[in-house]
Amino acid sequence: GISPTTRRRTAASTRARPRSTPALRSHTASAVVLARARQPRPSLRTARTFRPRRGGDSTAAATRAASESRPAVVMGKVTKHTEGKGDAMVNTETGEETEMPDDPLRPVFAPLGVAELSGKKAEYRKVNVPSNRFTPLKENWMALYEPVTKKMKIDMRMNLKAKKVELKTTKETEDDGALQKSADFVQAFLLGFEVQDAVALLRLDDLYLECFEVKDVKQTLKGEHMSRGIGRLAGKSGKTKFTIENATRTRIVIADQHIRILGSFQNIKIARDALCNLILGSPPGKVYSKLRSITARLSERF
Repeated sequence: GISPTTRRRTAASTRARPRSTPALRSHTASAVVLARARQPRPSLRTARTFRPRRGGDSTAAATRAASESRPAVVMGKVTKHTEGKGDAMVNTETGEETEMPDDPLRPVFAPLGVAELSGKKAEYRKVNVPSNRFTPLKENWMALYEPVTKKMKIDMRMNLKAKKVELKTTKETEDDGALQKSADFVQAFLLGFEVQDAVALLRLDDLYLECFEVKDVKQTLKGEHMSRGIGRLAGKSGKTKFTIENATRTRIVIADQHIRILGSFQNIKIARDALCNLILGSPPGKVYSKLRSITARLSERF
């Protein structure tokens, strides 16, 4: 006994409320996810200003304990924390400990181990050999070879194809400047100095080489004027050159227009001034008198 009016109302309500199908449910779920994604997230600045809850000290203590139990490895070194002593840098090879400063902005480097120091790469130097010094180098090779290899612990060989003297450090090389000293020693011999004079570069640290030409002092010298200028530098049988060498405690080589001086910085300056005065035309007697006054002043000072 349902009346026709009730039947019509029930049918209308059923048509107005559609059934929930699987496609409709998935569409509704995706819409909910999209709506959540569009919600604004709290900024980092806001998140950092949040106050920790009560009991946050236990979380910080747990994080600190985890960091202490797991040491940090940096460049082959281990950083460990010891109670009452702070952090320390431990070398994994030697086991040595180095205390780290409290300043977090200051970089800390552990001392290098023996293996790291001995494992450095070899260094090389090459010195060109002029064609006019090839024969003297061949005759005096052993006089050059023994000081370099035995005293400085540097390997030395002659490259005949490239016409260069090659120098190389070894594991036995102790001095860091041994390679440069050996190269200067060979270069001094190739510039014309005697082996006995050039060996001083290996023993002393304050010796230098200075090279210049006659034209660097006076560019107008040509022809016979150039020859007379070079003659004034050498003197009769090399007398002037020897006098300047003995007065200034230097060694001088005059090779055509090239002049090379070996000595200390101050002595090189005195010898260079005397040679420049001779090139410019000063008589040797006047140069000798200046040298006497300068040497007397130096002897009083020292």
